[in-house]
Amino acid sequence: MSKSSEHQSGDARPLRILIAKPGLDGHDRGAKVIARALRDAGLEVIYTGLRQTPEMIAESALQEDVDAVGLSILSGAHNALLPRVAEALRERGLGDVPIFAGGIIPDEDIPTLKQAGISAVFGPGASLADIVGFIRSHTPVRD
Repeated sequence: MSKSSEHQSGDARPLRILIAKPGLDGHDRGAKVIARALRDAGLEVIYTGLRQTPEMIAESALQEDVDAVGLSILSGAHNALLPRVAEALRERGLGDVPIFAGGIIPDEDIPTLKQAGISAVFGPGASLADIVGFIRSHTPVRD
């Protein structure tokens, strides 16, 4: 049975996804849309709210025992903040937790972010089904 089908069949606990807004960006509509879509898909979502530091995000991920971390960023600080989140997760032993990002991120910045540990970047207009599919196919099955 594939990871995806195990998650959907109910054999394991629901996937726990942390959605966070790193930095000083005060716009959270996109993060809330993603959180709702993930909940509608049967995933458990923890939304940390606005103005989170990379360390706060990583600590929340550790405390909440999440399966993936989603970051929403519109401020233009993605090259500084997203790698710091990935590093903070690794420091807490969560280097295997997939990180996906969304927001306003230029295509030319994506390779650098992926090298830093961001698994996927979803831009404006990304399909909610694609985001859910990414999560289901990139998270380990845990009981």
